[in-house]
Amino acid sequence: MKRFLTSLLLLISFVSFSQMIPEVKWKTSVEKLSDTEYNLITTAVIPHGFHLYSQTVPDGGPIPTSFIYDDANGAFKIIGNTTEEKGHTVNDPVFEMEIKYFENKTVFKQQIEVLGDKKTLEAFVEFMICDDERCSPPTEIDLVFNLAGEGKTSVGESSVGTVTKSTSGKESKKGLWAIFFIAFLSGFAALLTPCVFPMIPMTVSFFTKQSKTKAAGIKNAIIYGICIIVIYVLLGTAVTAMFGADALNALATNVWFNIIFFLLLVIFAVSFLGAFEIMLPNSWANKVDSQADRGGLIGIFFMALALAIVSFSCTGPIVGTLLVEAASKGGLAPIIGMLGFSLAIALPFALFAAFPGWLNSLPKSGGWLNTVKVVLGFLELALAFKFLSQADLVLQAHILEREVFIAIWIAIFGALAFYLFGKIQLPHDSPLTHISVGRLGLGLFVLSFTIYMIPGLWGAPLNLISAFPPPLEYSESPYGVGYSKVASGLVSGDAHANLPDGAHLLAPHDILAFNDYDKGLAYAKKVGKPVMIDFTGWACVNCRKMEQNVWPKDGILNILKNDVVLISLYVDDKRKLQDDEVVESQLKPGKKLKYIGQKWSELQTIRYKANSQPFYVLMDHEENNLIDPVAYTPNADDYLAWLKKGISNFNK
Repeated sequence: MKRFLTSLLLLISFVSFSQMIPEVKWKTSVEKLSDTEYNLITTAVIPHGFHLYSQTVPDGGPIPTSFIYDDANGAFKIIGNTTEEKGHTVNDPVFEMEIKYFENKTVFKQQIEVLGDKKTLEAFVEFMICDDERCSPPTEIDLVFNLAGEGKTSVGESSVGTVTKSTSGKESKKGLWAIFFIAFLSGFAALLTPCVFPMIPMTVSFFTKQSKTKAAGIKNAIIYGICIIVIYVLLGTAVTAMFGADALNALATNVWFNIIFFLLLVIFAVSFLGAFEIMLPNSWANKVDSQADRGGLIGIFFMALALAIVSFSCTGPIVGTLLVEAASKGGLAPIIGMLGFSLAIALPFALFAAFPGWLNSLPKSGGWLNTVKVVLGFLELALAFKFLSQADLVLQAHILEREVFIAIWIAIFGALAFYLFGKIQLPHDSPLTHISVGRLGLGLFVLSFTIYMIPGLWGAPLNLISAFPPPLEYSESPYGVGYSKVASGLVSGDAHANLPDGAHLLAPHDILAFNDYDKGLAYAKKVGKPVMIDFTGWACVNCRKMEQNVWPKDGILNILKNDVVLISLYVDDKRKLQDDEVVESQLKPGKKLKYIGQKWSELQTIRYKANSQPFYVLMDHEENNLIDPVAYTPNADDYLAWLKKGISNFNK
């Protein structure tokens, strides 16, 4: 039990990634035409909802798809141009022009003649993809064609959404695996609640009576487990179908989205703490139970459905929380989340139904089941404030600043520690005559975590939970309570005196930063330094990770403070533009840009054909890129190398 409950604390370490653009998968194959002539075939598998553009695109449009083949110093002769399929030609709403693009899957072919002994031809493809709201940066992918092989060879998958070729794909997979793992643990947690755990022996009894042979019992148990998985996966599929595979990404910084989810999680938490129960109508359970008596596959399916309905008061808040987290990530996350959750629920039911003798090893039902439920309630309450914090950050209301957020978490986890030590009792708790070793261990763990957070009130970075509280600069005392740094070489006395027009010091690193593009560029020209544009967001988790975990590294911080002029543009800044700054959107004719964030988001989309954050650009005073932009780069060495290369190009 201790292992299960301790693992549940991993729930608070998960948060959705910033808006990642899905990957394009590229595969190569070779078609032999004669002894010396071949067709090089390149197949692109395009993510749902996105478009890959043709090789011919009008000026001012998106980056066309283009192929460059290496002739290996005359070993190959490239015959004609690369051919492509018919595709779709439409008036593109993003670029306001007639453009040809491809959806789902498309094939490109290039004929070659072999003039030498070389059997491997190398090439690369440059491309970008867009949906109706955002685009990936221009991306290059290496291709390899094996002429000696009989059939087909495939190359690595692309990483669209970042300039570093493998980052986005890895992060996307990592995010889905994290959702599956957390959902799987949550399923086991739901199994240990008062609504679910006592149903295991009831289910075993049903299958024991219904099955004439042991083989039939095992078969029915497996079907039962599969039915449980199907029911929950269908729920995840419904969420994805209802909102679209990628539409929910855009809601991650939406104020109302975050406030509504905050309220939902608070309701779930209060339910788990014992104030009330969230239940589906009894008539639903009665109707489903009547169908379960029919026997056969239909009866087994309705038994699984009955389990889902009857246990809803315990599983509902957990499922709701998982769907909230998964929905904020978008894509297939709701389906993956429900797969992990249902698998954890289904496995024990199916196994115990197949092997009834194992029941003797199960612990007896008791008050510990309610303890699991209450612990989940505290965790959900803590997670709820993450959503409220994001809404506050986007609005820049400064209501839930860093110190307030940390104080709330200290109170929540402190109360949880007291509960585990038996100092607090809630409505459905059984009398506690002694504390088990497992409960004591979990209580000590939670108490240690609570004590760890206390220095955060005085400015400690709290790296273990850096993705959850507001950033260090979004606080009452960015440098710690009662302490203010002085930026060396810039100011004397007051930390904000004598700063350039429009500049501020980005706490706690004291980086001179601008939030206005024009003022930042003017200052860069004045001091003769390159510009680093940081497209960021108040509710961008990966942006905070970069600022707190990568920027302070040796070498990087020195460059950011002394060798570049930083311009941070918040694409989710909901403050209104001045009346004379309100202009019509170039991406959506007829719509006005009313907010500061809309202005910077449109700048990023139009100029860099990308709309994911963080996104970093190094440019000269003529606004030319010094090096290809990069997105989320958690490897400090890679990020430092990128900075040095860009600055070196500026100094040439």
